[in-house]
Amino acid sequence: MGEQTVTGPDATPAPEADAVPAPESAPAGPASAGMTADGRQPASADVAGAGMAADAVPGAPAGGAPGGPAGGAPGGPADRTSDITAGPGGVMTDEVGVVTGELTLRTEHADGRVTLRVQYKDADEWYAVTGGSAPLADPAALDAVHTIAVGLLNRPEG
Repeated sequence: MGEQTVTGPDATPAPEADAVPAPESAPAGPASAGMTADGRQPASADVAGAGMAADAVPGAPAGGAPGGPAGGAPGGPADRTSDITAGPGGVMTDEVGVVTGELTLRTEHADGRVTLRVQYKDADEWYAVTGGSAPLADPAALDAVHTIAVGLLNRPEG
């Protein structure tokens, strides 16, 4: 068999396997750590949230990110809230059993765990959702967990 010429992406001969390219020949590419949700590269190399807490929002009040607990209730290092309507059978809680009707769902992140809590809308007491606590190492995932919890528990149509 004969030898074949191996070319790189720009149709130039590929460097030898043991050759080390000079720094100036390194491909110039995006310096960010990933893509945005719509598949486009971020405009800059700033990767928001990398190594930071999920609630690090400039100008946000201490104790919570936007969408924190209603009525000024103490929140953890990070939390999200949404009003929901419980579906048939309601939402099971550890403290009082099933709660039904118009509720507020709070998804909290503290000490490497995520916890779901509900309250009757505009009430003072919060109740832990039965089975609604799990390890969550990355606080940046709090929004995704909250969105999923709302999707599962919000059943205004029944």
